[in-house]
Amino acid sequence: MNKTILITASLLGVLSIILGAFGAHALKDLIPYESQQTFETGVRYQMYHALLLLFVGSTSLIQQKTKKIIYFLVVFGLLFFSGSIYGLATNELSGFNFKSIGFITPLGGLLLIMAWVFMLVCFLNISSKKDN
Repeated sequence: MNKTILITASLLGVLSIILGAFGAHALKDLIPYESQQTFETGVRYQMYHALLLLFVGSTSLIQQKTKKIIYFLVVFGLLFFSGSIYGLATNELSGFNFKSIGFITPLGGLLLIMAWVFMLVCFLNISSKKDN
């Protein structure tokens, strides 16, 4: 599972850079400034969570079962959160009205929050004997 998490983290990071450059350059003249800022929010959260997965996949402080839960929460959270933000920000450019599925953005955010909470609970449950 660690290898899968690390590969996914790397791919998400690469895609964040590509999408960030795309948003800053290719979309600059195509969508309003507010939409560009919205797009950048999706990119930023994608990169934050790519870094989170790099940590999760490389640490021994988190049990494998918890890593798997965090992994799926982050992947689906980003799909719903950043994915819907990308769609909403570029809504004017597509034939699909992404506003009709805008309700999944907060659901994605909730999944991302849950991933961090699972990690927090894992750390709170670490025995203080391991700290010494």
